[in-house]
Amino acid sequence: MSYRTGDRKQMALFPSSIEKYVPNDDPVRAYDVFIEKLDLETLGIEFDENKIGNPAYHPRIMLKLLVYGYSYGVRSSRKLEREANYNIGFMFLLEGLKPDFKTISEYRRNNRRAIANVLVQCARMCVKLGLVKGNTLFVDGTKMRANASSANNWTAARCEEALKGLEKRVKDILEECERTDESEESAPSEVHMSAELADKRILEEKIKGILNDLKESGKSAINTTDADSSRVLAADGFMTGYNAQLCVDGENGLIVNADIVESAVDMNQLSGQVQQANESVEGKYDAVVADAGYHSVRDLKKIDAEGTKVVVPAPRRAAGCEEHEQMRNEFKYDKANDCYICPEGHKLVYYTTDEKLQKRRYRIEYAKICKSCKRFGECTTAVKLGRTYSQILNRELYAKLEIQYRENRELFRQRRTKSEGPFGHIKRNLGARQFLLRGIEGVKAEMAMLATAFNLTRVMRILGVEKAIIAIKAM
Repeated sequence: MSYRTGDRKQMALFPSSIEKYVPNDDPVRAYDVFIEKLDLETLGIEFDENKIGNPAYHPRIMLKLLVYGYSYGVRSSRKLEREANYNIGFMFLLEGLKPDFKTISEYRRNNRRAIANVLVQCARMCVKLGLVKGNTLFVDGTKMRANASSANNWTAARCEEALKGLEKRVKDILEECERTDESEESAPSEVHMSAELADKRILEEKIKGILNDLKESGKSAINTTDADSSRVLAADGFMTGYNAQLCVDGENGLIVNADIVESAVDMNQLSGQVQQANESVEGKYDAVVADAGYHSVRDLKKIDAEGTKVVVPAPRRAAGCEEHEQMRNEFKYDKANDCYICPEGHKLVYYTTDEKLQKRRYRIEYAKICKSCKRFGECTTAVKLGRTYSQILNRELYAKLEIQYRENRELFRQRRTKSEGPFGHIKRNLGARQFLLRGIEGVKAEMAMLATAFNLTRVMRILGVEKAIIAIKAM
């Protein structure tokens, strides 16, 4: 069998320009047209063609490099530099320019807020293209690793323990210095001890500074590499990271808002995300769908007040505790005495209000009543306190949300494909399981860039590359 072979030294007549290397239906042309349509001034990118000094790369050229790179999982500034030198697609976008990694890194760092605004313009383009309808909004969150090690997490307990160890070591060094002064024969170097003492004092001041920051911020822990990151719980355990949020339009699964929140949990985050999504599409969504992690009546009340249908199950519904719910329904409320009567006729009196969870809590008058009850073990197993019962403060709204969830279970089932799909693409296909930038602004910019990359890929899949180019140009 014969084989095909090549010859590197074979003379050939290459096309006269980079333009000729890229076919008309190549996706890179869609990225080029998209960036050309962006309003740099609205994004917040400042540029002056008459500025004195060494000529800089045009901001639009650098933005093309970042968007195209993120769309194919190339995020490192050094890898972007390499692609600019050897990849035809990048050469086409950059018009033959070859910025180095320092220039790329500096541009991304200096324009973090502007980069975060790219997604807003992308979402509004999708509205004009008719791909975003603004009817149903699906919201979901995920935990993504920060560019910081968990070993650099400092809690108040760790600071106190480290300070105790330092104080003991400083005391030992001072005692050793005194012994050296008394007898210099066969004594260790005092220069070495003085240097170690200075290092310990510097470390002590640093730890005291961390302890002070903990008190001022109110956080339970601070990471010395990325102070904005938090200790979050992911599928594989606790890690140092961020809580990333995505708002996805129900029509074609396009992202209309991407955000990073400081809270490690999703509770009380939904109203803020919905507001940002409404601002992005310059309208108001008819319905909002999210999982039980977002259930907070106080937060959902803000959305309901705007006339938006809320489809969010209560945590107990998500857990499928139907048997427990049936037993709860057997407790009757006595409005005159503000107490609950259990199925056996015993009284549960009010004892506290949980402002965070917006619940009033009740408990049995005497714990011994439960212990001697025939339903002990089935109703409760608490020996010391007996049966407790909690009721949401805004019961009318809670009931309304329950009814809306039951009536829209089919819509809720769509949540996994609509809101979890983009996270799968970002983490699996683009390999973005960890942020490269540090600080909340940098992380927000990266999240917006990843969401924009997903949207552009999705638009080209829906319309086709050539049709997408024509549609974007016509706007």
